[in-house]
Amino acid sequence: MAKIIGNHGDATVAAVAAALEEYEVRHPGAQAAVYRQNPGAIRARVVDDRFAGMSRSRRHDDVWTFLESQLGEDLVSEISSLLLLPNAELRSSLANLEFEDPLPSGI
Repeated sequence: MAKIIGNHGDATVAAVAAALEEYEVRHPGAQAAVYRQNPGAIRARVVDDRFAGMSRSRRHDDVWTFLESQLGEDLVSEISSLLLLPNAELRSSLANLEFEDPLPSGI
């Protein structure tokens, strides 16, 4: 089940989380998380070992296409950051630190 981080959930965050849950169903072993950074930005992370050995552009093409098919263009446009990693890259990714301990944007 996609994890909503923090207490800043809203209808759009819930919709993104539902789409990510569908991604998890279609890709067993994948784990997703989402949170609202500020009123205009949602951040999402998918950890999926099928990304190992896959270029970052291919990862993004696959997941953005999936999200748009689930959510539509308007909701997808609220996702400002989409982090796509296999488990092996979690510790070496500085961007992943934000998902471990998100900071408010100050807005």
